[in-house]
Amino acid sequence: MPGANTEPECHTEMASASGAEPGAEDAAETAEEIYDDVMPCDKMELSQRLAVEELITTEASYVHNIQLCVSDIRAHLQKKQLPDLDLEGLFSNTDDILHVSKRFLKGLEATATQEDEQLLCISALFQEFKEEMESVYKIYCASYEHALLLVESYRKDPRLQEEILETLNATVPHTGASDLSFFLVMPVQRVTKYPLLLGKILENTPPSASAYPALQAAVRAMAQVNANINEYKRRREVATKYNRAEHLTLRDRLARLNTHSIAKKTTRLSRLFMHEAGIVAKTEDREYDDLEEKFQCVVSSVAMLKDNVASYLGHLEAFLLSAPHKRDLQIDEGPAQQYCHLAEHLHCTVFPEFKRRLDRLVCQPLCSLSDMLVGPQQLVKKRLDKLLDYEEIQERKSETGSVTYDEEAAMNTYLAINALLVAELPKFNQVALQLLGQILCSLSALQRDLAAQVLHRAEKELEQLPHGHVPLPSFWKMVDDTLQQSSTQLRSFCQTFETVTPSPVTQPLNPAEERKVLSLVSKHGPDKLYQVTSNISGSKDLDLTLQRGQIVALLQSVDTKGNTSRWLVDAGGPRGFVPASKLQPYCPVQSQQPGMQLPAPESSTERRRHSYAVPEAPRPQVATFSPAFQVVAGFSFTARSPREVSLQAGQPVVVLEPHDKKGSKEWSLVEVNGQRGYVPSSYLVTVPVQEPMGWSLPV
Repeated sequence: MPGANTEPECHTEMASASGAEPGAEDAAETAEEIYDDVMPCDKMELSQRLAVEELITTEASYVHNIQLCVSDIRAHLQKKQLPDLDLEGLFSNTDDILHVSKRFLKGLEATATQEDEQLLCISALFQEFKEEMESVYKIYCASYEHALLLVESYRKDPRLQEEILETLNATVPHTGASDLSFFLVMPVQRVTKYPLLLGKILENTPPSASAYPALQAAVRAMAQVNANINEYKRRREVATKYNRAEHLTLRDRLARLNTHSIAKKTTRLSRLFMHEAGIVAKTEDREYDDLEEKFQCVVSSVAMLKDNVASYLGHLEAFLLSAPHKRDLQIDEGPAQQYCHLAEHLHCTVFPEFKRRLDRLVCQPLCSLSDMLVGPQQLVKKRLDKLLDYEEIQERKSETGSVTYDEEAAMNTYLAINALLVAELPKFNQVALQLLGQILCSLSALQRDLAAQVLHRAEKELEQLPHGHVPLPSFWKMVDDTLQQSSTQLRSFCQTFETVTPSPVTQPLNPAEERKVLSLVSKHGPDKLYQVTSNISGSKDLDLTLQRGQIVALLQSVDTKGNTSRWLVDAGGPRGFVPASKLQPYCPVQSQQPGMQLPAPESSTERRRHSYAVPEAPRPQVATFSPAFQVVAGFSFTARSPREVSLQAGQPVVVLEPHDKKGSKEWSLVEVNGQRGYVPSSYLVTVPVQEPMGWSLPV
């Protein structure tokens, strides 16, 4: 890890560099002999020159080894196409490091010609490259631990280890490397060695030299680069720990519960309630709040677009289910046939291709973007939890003046998560918005292509129609005239239809309908009976589904909300609401005698038109009968005094007075078989008179 054990890493780096260049030890011994022979006043200058040479030569050796790692080792492994080998995880952003290091080496070598200004040029070069070095090395160092885990796992796989050793022996046999970690550690060692190499040059530079302040600044800059890399690595470790979306079962969640976790969650919840109630002030961070607001906006936009695209695909699927070109229209030519050709082309070619492109260019990228949002969402949620802990610890610290080691670690965790989100959310929001914009552009382009394809095909089919070459204004005028003519014919037909007297065709009631009508009359009376004029399909709660011609009894002429267009009726069992417009008062019609014909309308405007001629013949008039009802005993009754009279169920009676002498309607004065007396009014029912031909139902 950068900043840790730098001295051993330097030794390892030097050892690897000397291993790569066999003449380095002899050159060092020669340098020591020259160093011992010079005067003390010149030793500092000589040491300075040797330190500069070490910086340049080790940089060249380092760039050479990284070049071998990228162009030879990785390329050789890529050719093997081993499915279990994660080359991206192993080598990370080595290409970026090589690109920066090559340019940096070129600048170092160019300073050799500057002589007295060389130290100033070296210091300026480090200042120039410090940001680029930090950006590439922090990514590599953050993923270095993962690369080592991969190397360790490959050692346990004899087949992979054999392939890796074969690659090393074939590409870099002079290094004697036994695994990839020999090369993977070099960038980590190199970035930690820059402050040491600069410090060695600084030690051998007189404080009075003009380059001394510049060297000091370069040393501080590279030390800060290593510190920033360490901090970035720590933040990444915290993020990796908390941004994993865990899919735990109820058993797993219960197993995690303990006294400490319950107390921590309770403290957080109480703190959150105090925030909402205004008892304690929230920790405000406007910069983070703005970033989180933008991030949540991106999240909601992606989710909404994902739902809309899924709904759009669902509608497209439903549209493609209908295939008019597969229906037999029994029309061999003309506009209908052209329409079938167009529909076949759209359903079999255009729309399936559009759906495939939509899935590839919109749906899949949108799902990938949605998956990318899960990690940051987890981190934002965890940041709130850690903020509540941080506020609680800060409050305790202000009271006691100290915190425990665990509390200090918890505070550092919050600071690390917050710093990481503040640093990374702007980049993430920008990238997410770019991806979202590209997805929307793809969706718009697909829609334009679809419209162009449909229009092109429709124009091609339209050219073959009779009016395909008619100018557009003339065509629309022709369409308008045709619609007006059809509308006039339709209105005329409706007026004629409404003025024609419907024929009094009757339909005899079956025994079940007769019993239901008798029951409704006995319960509600004949004036409450209505007949359904057309089929009713219930679409709401408490609505009834009835067939045309059914008899119902009216209970209420309004619904529960006071709407007079829905009536509550009794259908002879079920009760519910029906449209009032589909009910008409029920009037029993007496069936006609055999051989009698219907009377024809006298007015010529009321004569029904037929497609066939009927010879004129005398038509006898049919007598019409008004509805007839009678009172019968609904139940048997035995007289208990001389003023009462006995009844049998179904026995016809004549009601003389519907009340007794005191005016009470509970008793009625009736006449039965010549005898008069009182009977309970509730024992009497009013029913239609039953004719020998049975009940008739008008249709």
